[in-house]
Amino acid sequence: MTAYIVAIRERTHDADELKAYGAAALEARIEGMKVLAAYGANETLEGPVAEGVVLLQFPDMAAAKTWYESPAYQAARKRRFQGADYRFILFEGK
Repeated sequence: MTAYIVAIRERTHDADELKAYGAAALEARIEGMKVLAAYGANETLEGPVAEGVVLLQFPDMAAAKTWYESPAYQAARKRRFQGADYRFILFEGK
């Protein structure tokens, strides 16, 4: 079943680190991964306000975890932690 990751940026700490994260995250892309939406206008209807939202699609949960746990993404992730607070949610859908 198709899997998705929703990445919600809650608060930016360091714009330069966040920019470096973005470049590194692009380098970590894997086959079958699709960016369905990234950082367009958003309106928080409930819960904490989101500064930005990204929706990624993968062939299945295993592929999503392979990407997330890859050395390339883990290196990028360190930059993300320095740049901003995020929530990442992995889920299956049709």
